Amino acid sequence: MGWGKALGVAACVFTGSAALADEAVIAALGDSLTQGYGLAQEDGLVPQLERWLRARGHAVRLINAGVSGDTTAGGLARVGWTLGDDVDAMIVALGGNDLLRGIAPEVSRANLDGILRAAEAADVAVLLVGMRAFNNYGPAYQAAFDAIYPDLAAEYGTLYFSDFLGPVTGPDAAGQDRFLPRFFQPDGVHPNAEGVARIVAAIGPMVETLLGRVAPH
Repeated sequence: MGWGKALGVAACVFTGSAALADEAVIAALGDSLTQGYGLAQEDGLVPQLERWLRARGHAVRLINAGVSGDTTAGGLARVGWTLGDDVDAMIVALGGNDLLRGIAPEVSRANLDGILRAAEAADVAVLLVGMRAFNNYGPAYQAAFDAIYPDLAAEYGTLYFSDFLGPVTGPDAAGQDRFLPRFFQPDGVHPNAEGVARIVAAIGPMVETLLGRVAPH
């Protein structure tokens, strides 16, 4: 290899390394809604959100830390290794499986509190994504659960998106909020690719704000 060619290769390697160094890394800690259950890999929340951000000129890489079936307790158990040395920010989207299992709101609150404390200790900016309790648990449970997310976001000063599934929810004939079937897979629980795109369009600007809280490399 001639010197000119060698220098050209070295310049490319250096430029690539510099680009990686300037890239913000966001870990998305969640359950099947984050993991992309039932979807082609490219249609899941994390790949769609990463493409959305890059299309707007952001140098960003998202880590899919979603585990199907995970509860807030599971998220707390693995937040330590999710917050690797290269992670600049974290999206926390947990609680749906706590609802499905009827876990006491105070337990879910304590687990999410532990996750946010870990992120604070690691100096990692957070976007906390809320979930809304179902009406069939009763008003007391619903009020206690729904209050978890805004309360913790205020306590820790995190960014807050109020309802993960809000963008794919709407009023039925009786005026009650329901999941809109056209945006869901046949199981009626997990959004389809179009539904994920709606969620990404709604949450994307908040993630841009999250990137604004990332310290320069």
